[in-house]
Amino acid sequence: MNYAQTIDYLFTRLPMFSKQGAGAYKKDLHNIIELESANGNPHTQFKSIHIAGTNGKGSTSHMIAAILQEAGYKTGLYTSPHLKDFRERIRINGDMIPESTVISFTEKMKPLIPVIEPSFFEISVAMAFDWFASSEIDIAVIEVGLGGRLDSTNIIRPILSVITNIGYDHMNILGDTLEKIAVEKAGIIKESIPVIIGEVIPETKEIFEETAKEKNSPLFYAEKLQEVVNWQYEDHRLSITVKERGHDDAQHYYPELSGFYQTKNIRTVLQSIRFLQQEGWQIDEKAIHNGLANTRKLTGLHGRWEKIADDPTIILDVAHNEDGIKVILNQLELTSFTRLHIVIGMVKDKDVTKVLTMLPKHAIYYFTQAQIPRAMPADRLQEMADAFSLKGKVYHEVNMALKAAKNAASPKDLILVCGSVYVVGEVIP
Repeated sequence: MNYAQTIDYLFTRLPMFSKQGAGAYKKDLHNIIELESANGNPHTQFKSIHIAGTNGKGSTSHMIAAILQEAGYKTGLYTSPHLKDFRERIRINGDMIPESTVISFTEKMKPLIPVIEPSFFEISVAMAFDWFASSEIDIAVIEVGLGGRLDSTNIIRPILSVITNIGYDHMNILGDTLEKIAVEKAGIIKESIPVIIGEVIPETKEIFEETAKEKNSPLFYAEKLQEVVNWQYEDHRLSITVKERGHDDAQHYYPELSGFYQTKNIRTVLQSIRFLQQEGWQIDEKAIHNGLANTRKLTGLHGRWEKIADDPTIILDVAHNEDGIKVILNQLELTSFTRLHIVIGMVKDKDVTKVLTMLPKHAIYYFTQAQIPRAMPADRLQEMADAFSLKGKVYHEVNMALKAAKNAASPKDLILVCGSVYVVGEVIP
């Protein structure tokens, strides 16, 4: 098979969450254990950091990886989903896995696939671990796909576990309360492995503390150890001053990921780096500053309050759940514009109603849908939005919606594309 044929095989032959939703989610680690065992358990051959959370885990993973790269470490990075190219999920020092490696690994696994019947995600995880091990990386930053306890990535034994936050998402799989969701995320906490919690709320604190105690895992709260003492946001750029507990001096950072909500993620990133430094990893302040200032360039992250055009300003953000939309609304309050145009599409298994109740009524809406089976039809989304006085037209393709917004916008307006990773992924700049 060539690369195109290989990707078609992976996308069509294997159960895929983006297409099927919960039906593609395997609720145990049996398949990944079988795949790893058949392949020599490559996940045991490199050090790793494991990152879970409802929101912010992608940004946090990329920032940590960027800092490690700047410090001179050969750094693997596994994240999901991808926006445009499958290979975005699997990188070493920012470089995507070669097409030839995707082909050869898939060919190697083909005899096992009918026997094990893995999901698309399980194969992609096994592929990443195989490439990382064979490339003899120094460390890998591994983002959880969904949940934590039963996620395929949870086969690893990392040197550090990180949980960014807990919010409502994937309730049909993870549970309908914050406590239930926290139990799933806390499932990445391993025996005697330190864990850093980015944000904690009363509903989840006891769960994290009990789990950490059961596992004899040292527990650290980033928001208590890394204090944001000042921040500024101007012209879509963020500057942030952070003071570490027990230290008199503060550090000023200018992150390339410029959404205001990155102030929370950066606390988590910095506490993770401080832990690594204490464990003997050679990471100086210059590497931290450069990694944060060049995260997109170093690791290829996109779709997090990402400005792709001026006059009018066009922003892409993959926010798609209640907490994600909350931070978008906070960001909009910090942003200057004349009129707001929102290009939005969502998937059917999200809490669409909750998101619609939060969106601003003064915006002009362009209801659309990604070209995946899970997408909520644009006309149905418009129908639901109308009940909340959100007005706009239907466009059955993302770039048609964006073009309409561009045509209607004046130079001082803001166009926001959001609601789904898959919608952002289909944007052609």
